[in-house]
Amino acid sequence: MDIQEPYNPLHKKNLGISVADALLAKKAEPLPPADVFEGAGIYAIYYTGDFPAYRPISALNQKAKLRCPIYVGKAVPEGARKGGLGLDVPAGRVLFKRLTEHAKSIEQAENLKLEDFSCRYLTVDDIWIPLGESLLIEMFSPLWNMAMDGFGNHDPGSGRYNQQIAPWDVVHPGRSWAKKLKPGKTEAEVLGSIEEHLKRIK
Repeated sequence: MDIQEPYNPLHKKNLGISVADALLAKKAEPLPPADVFEGAGIYAIYYTGDFPAYRPISALNQKAKLRCPIYVGKAVPEGARKGGLGLDVPAGRVLFKRLTEHAKSIEQAENLKLEDFSCRYLTVDDIWIPLGESLLIEMFSPLWNMAMDGFGNHDPGSGRYNQQIAPWDVVHPGRSWAKKLKPGKTEAEVLGSIEEHLKRIK
Protein backbone atom coordinates (compact mmCIF):
# COMPACT_ATOMS: atom_id res chain seq x y z
CA MET A 1 0.00 0.00 0.00
CA ASP A 2 1.34 3.39 -1.04
CA ILE A 3 1.46 5.75 1.94
CA GLN A 4 1.82 9.42 1.11
CA GLU A 5 2.87 11.98 3.61
CA PRO A 6 0.30 14.74 4.17
CA TYR A 7 1.09 18.02 2.48
CA ASN A 8 2.76 20.42 4.86
CA PRO A 9 2.61 24.02 3.58
CA LEU A 10 5.20 25.03 6.18
CA HIS A 11 7.80 22.48 5.10
CA LYS A 12 10.91 24.42 4.04
CA LYS A 13 10.81 23.07 0.48
CA ASN A 14 7.17 24.10 0.05
CA LEU A 15 7.97 27.53 1.44
CA GLY A 16 10.82 27.78 -1.03
CA ILE A 17 8.52 26.76 -3.87
CA SER A 18 6.09 29.53 -2.96
CA VAL A 19 8.91 32.10 -3.14
CA ALA A 20 10.19 30.70 -6.45
CA ASP A 21 6.70 30.65 -7.95
CA ALA A 22 6.16 34.27 -6.95
CA LEU A 23 9.35 35.25 -8.77
CA LEU A 24 8.50 33.27 -11.90
CA ALA A 25 5.06 34.88 -12.04
CA LYS A 26 6.65 38.32 -12.32
CA LYS A 27 6.83 40.06 -15.67
CA ALA A 28 10.34 40.16 -17.11
CA GLU A 29 12.03 43.56 -17.27
CA PRO A 30 15.16 44.94 -18.93
CA LEU A 31 18.46 44.50 -17.13
CA PRO A 32 18.89 46.62 -15.09
CA PRO A 33 15.29 47.62 -14.24
CA ALA A 34 14.35 51.10 -15.40
CA ASP A 35 13.00 52.24 -12.04
CA VAL A 36 14.99 52.38 -8.83
CA PHE A 37 13.43 50.40 -5.98
CA GLU A 38 14.09 49.49 -2.35
CA GLY A 39 14.51 46.02 -0.93
CA ALA A 40 16.47 42.78 -0.83
CA GLY A 41 15.50 39.56 -2.57
CA ILE A 42 16.09 37.11 -5.39
CA TYR A 43 16.35 37.40 -9.16
CA ALA A 44 16.75 35.45 -12.39
CA ILE A 45 18.60 36.70 -15.48
CA TYR A 46 17.66 35.50 -18.97
CA TYR A 47 19.59 35.49 -22.26
CA THR A 48 18.13 35.68 -25.77
CA GLY A 49 21.15 36.63 -27.88
CA ASP A 50 23.27 34.83 -30.48
CA PHE A 51 26.47 33.99 -28.61
CA PRO A 52 27.28 30.59 -30.18
CA ALA A 53 27.84 28.62 -26.97
CA TYR A 54 24.51 29.80 -25.54
CA ARG A 55 22.25 28.93 -28.46
CA PRO A 56 20.42 26.16 -26.55
CA ILE A 57 19.53 28.65 -23.80
CA SER A 58 18.52 31.36 -26.23
CA ALA A 59 16.30 28.92 -28.12
CA LEU A 60 14.39 28.10 -24.93
CA ASN A 61 13.82 31.80 -24.25
CA GLN A 62 12.39 32.86 -27.60
CA LYS A 63 8.91 34.22 -28.34
CA ALA A 64 8.75 35.98 -24.97
CA LYS A 65 8.71 32.61 -23.18
CA LEU A 66 11.58 32.95 -20.75
CA ARG A 67 11.99 29.38 -19.58
CA CYS A 68 15.70 29.04 -18.83
CA PRO A 69 17.57 31.56 -16.68
CA ILE A 70 21.28 31.80 -17.36
CA TYR A 71 21.90 33.02 -13.81
CA VAL A 72 20.05 33.11 -10.50
CA GLY A 73 21.12 35.17 -7.53
CA LYS A 74 20.22 36.98 -4.36
CA ALA A 75 20.88 40.30 -2.69
CA VAL A 76 20.75 40.35 1.10
CA PRO A 77 20.94 43.18 3.63
CA GLU A 78 24.39 44.18 4.87
CA GLY A 79 23.91 42.41 8.21
CA ALA A 80 23.39 39.07 6.47
CA ARG A 81 26.60 39.42 4.46
CA LYS A 82 28.56 39.88 7.68
CA GLY A 83 27.36 36.56 9.05
CA GLY A 84 24.12 37.44 10.76
CA LEU A 85 20.65 36.71 9.50
CA GLY A 86 20.13 40.33 8.63
CA LEU A 87 16.66 40.24 10.12
CA ASP A 88 14.96 43.63 10.25
CA VAL A 89 18.09 45.33 8.91
CA PRO A 90 17.06 48.08 6.49
CA ALA A 91 17.80 46.63 3.06
CA GLY A 92 18.13 49.86 1.16
CA ARG A 93 18.50 49.33 -2.58
CA VAL A 94 20.65 46.19 -2.41
CA LEU A 95 18.64 44.21 -4.98
CA PHE A 96 18.53 47.07 -7.48
CA LYS A 97 22.25 47.71 -6.91
CA ARG A 98 23.09 44.05 -7.53
CA LEU A 99 21.17 43.97 -10.81
CA THR A 100 22.91 47.19 -11.86
CA GLU A 101 26.31 45.66 -11.08
CA HIS A 102 25.47 42.66 -13.25
CA ALA A 103 24.44 44.94 -16.09
CA LYS A 104 27.81 46.72 -15.89
CA SER A 105 29.67 43.40 -16.03
CA ILE A 106 27.77 42.43 -19.17
CA GLU A 107 28.39 45.84 -20.74
CA GLN A 108 32.13 45.45 -20.14
CA ALA A 109 32.24 42.01 -21.77
CA GLU A 110 33.61 42.22 -25.31
CA ASN A 111 31.27 39.58 -26.75
CA LEU A 112 27.92 40.19 -25.02
CA LYS A 113 25.20 42.79 -25.58
CA LEU A 114 23.16 44.09 -22.67
CA GLU A 115 19.99 44.32 -24.78
CA ASP A 116 20.04 40.50 -25.06
CA PHE A 117 19.38 40.17 -21.33
CA SER A 118 16.29 40.58 -19.16
CA CYS A 119 15.45 39.78 -15.58
CA ARG A 120 12.78 38.87 -13.10
CA TYR A 121 13.22 39.98 -9.50
CA LEU A 122 11.30 39.75 -6.27
CA THR A 123 11.77 41.60 -3.01
CA VAL A 124 11.53 39.04 -0.22
CA ASP A 125 11.56 39.04 3.58
CA ASP A 126 15.15 38.41 4.65
CA ILE A 127 14.77 34.90 6.04
CA TRP A 128 13.34 33.44 2.80
CA ILE A 129 15.99 34.82 0.44
CA PRO A 130 18.57 31.98 0.66
CA LEU A 131 15.85 29.34 0.49
CA GLY A 132 14.30 30.88 -2.62
CA GLU A 133 17.66 31.22 -4.37
CA SER A 134 18.70 27.64 -3.57
CA LEU A 135 15.45 26.21 -4.89
CA LEU A 136 15.65 28.20 -8.15
CA ILE A 137 19.19 26.97 -8.73
CA GLU A 138 18.04 23.41 -8.07
CA MET A 139 15.08 23.84 -10.44
CA PHE A 140 16.96 25.35 -13.39
CA SER A 141 20.67 24.52 -13.00
CA PRO A 142 21.57 27.94 -14.47
CA LEU A 143 24.72 27.85 -16.59
CA TRP A 144 26.47 30.76 -14.91
CA ASN A 145 25.81 29.27 -11.47
CA MET A 146 26.66 25.66 -12.21
CA ALA A 147 29.20 25.33 -15.03
CA MET A 148 31.12 28.60 -15.33
CA ASP A 149 31.35 30.60 -12.16
CA GLY A 150 32.63 34.14 -11.78
CA PHE A 151 29.84 36.31 -13.19
CA GLY A 152 28.96 37.68 -9.75
CA ASN A 153 32.56 38.30 -8.71
CA HIS A 154 33.85 41.71 -7.69
CA ASP A 155 37.28 43.28 -8.02
CA PRO A 156 39.28 41.48 -5.29
CA GLY A 157 41.33 44.60 -4.70
CA SER A 158 45.00 45.45 -4.58
CA GLY A 159 47.20 42.69 -3.19
CA ARG A 160 44.69 39.92 -3.99
CA TYR A 161 45.29 39.47 -7.70
CA ASN A 162 47.18 36.21 -7.13
CA GLN A 163 43.98 34.18 -7.56
CA GLN A 164 43.01 32.57 -10.84
CA ILE A 165 40.75 34.27 -13.35
CA ALA A 166 37.21 32.88 -13.26
CA PRO A 167 35.76 30.86 -16.15
CA TRP A 168 33.21 33.63 -16.87
CA ASP A 169 35.99 36.14 -17.52
CA VAL A 170 37.88 33.65 -19.67
CA VAL A 171 34.91 33.35 -22.05
CA HIS A 172 33.77 36.98 -21.69
CA PRO A 173 36.88 39.16 -21.38
CA GLY A 174 36.48 42.85 -20.69
CA ARG A 175 36.37 43.53 -16.94
CA SER A 176 39.58 45.48 -16.33
CA TRP A 177 40.31 43.99 -12.93
CA ALA A 178 39.96 40.42 -14.22
CA LYS A 179 42.91 40.98 -16.56
CA LYS A 180 45.16 41.31 -13.49
CA LEU A 181 44.38 37.80 -12.23
CA LYS A 182 46.48 34.71 -12.86
CA PRO A 183 45.63 32.35 -15.72
CA GLY A 184 43.06 29.66 -14.96
CA LYS A 185 41.17 27.31 -17.22
CA THR A 186 41.60 27.75 -20.94
CA GLU A 187 38.74 29.00 -23.10
CA ALA A 188 38.51 25.58 -24.74
CA GLU A 189 38.13 23.90 -21.34
CA VAL A 190 35.37 26.30 -20.26
CA LEU A 191 33.51 25.97 -23.56
CA GLY A 192 33.71 22.18 -23.17
CA SER A 193 32.12 22.47 -19.72
CA ILE A 194 29.37 24.67 -21.16
CA GLU A 195 28.60 22.15 -23.90
CA GLU A 196 28.40 19.28 -21.43
CA HIS A 197 26.16 21.24 -19.07
CA LEU A 198 23.77 22.35 -21.79
CA LYS A 199 23.24 18.77 -22.94
CA ARG A 200 21.23 18.34 -19.75
CA ILE A 201 19.14 21.48 -20.22
CA LYS A 202 15.77 20.97 -21.91
